[in-house]
Amino acid sequence: MQNVNEIEQLIKIISKLPGLGPKSAKRIVLKLISNKDELVKPMAKALADMYKNISRCKICGILKSVSLDCSYTDCQVVDKKYDKICVVENISDQWSIESSSIFKGYFHILGGTISSAGQNKDDLLINSLVERVKKNKIEEVILATSATVEGQTTAYYIQDSLKNTKTKITKLAQGLPVGGEIESLDDGTLFSAFKFRSDLNSNSE
Repeated sequence: MQNVNEIEQLIKIISKLPGLGPKSAKRIVLKLISNKDELVKPMAKALADMYKNISRCKICGILKSVSLDCSYTDCQVVDKKYDKICVVENISDQWSIESSSIFKGYFHILGGTISSAGQNKDDLLINSLVERVKKNKIEEVILATSATVEGQTTAYYIQDSLKNTKTKITKLAQGLPVGGEIESLDDGTLFSAFKFRSDLNSNSE
């Protein structure tokens, strides 16, 4: 078969997506090839538009339009006023919590964990979290990191970073299984984890 390099490259890229392997990627590519006008053309445009127009906020980490400029002193993404911030590892965690409608407040997406591959504390949006807490007079920071070693290590570091503030710091407790990731939990488990979250301030005294 001639001119298969492009196909093989596309299969390799698609197989890197969550939940997909080489076989699934091949089926997807074959479907795309069979429907160029209906799928490939609009998909290529949508991906190009996303690449050009969407970025992560450098303060809170949520997805935003590149037309919105954020700085440490003025995050323009959220226009509502809340007194709580929920700290999560990834955007997928934010979406899971949002879809369950169990939390009303700001989100702060770290972009990973301290010990995850290629990540250290300087790569994460922890300094901007501290600034947001001070600037917005936040009363509670909810640490919704996963129940993994990396997630808990990150949570402890954030707790230490906020120790000089008067903000209440809590973490998800009951309902979150050891090793569990936020995005994989159902709404009932998330509700339980939020409802019975523990107060870290009282534990540190």
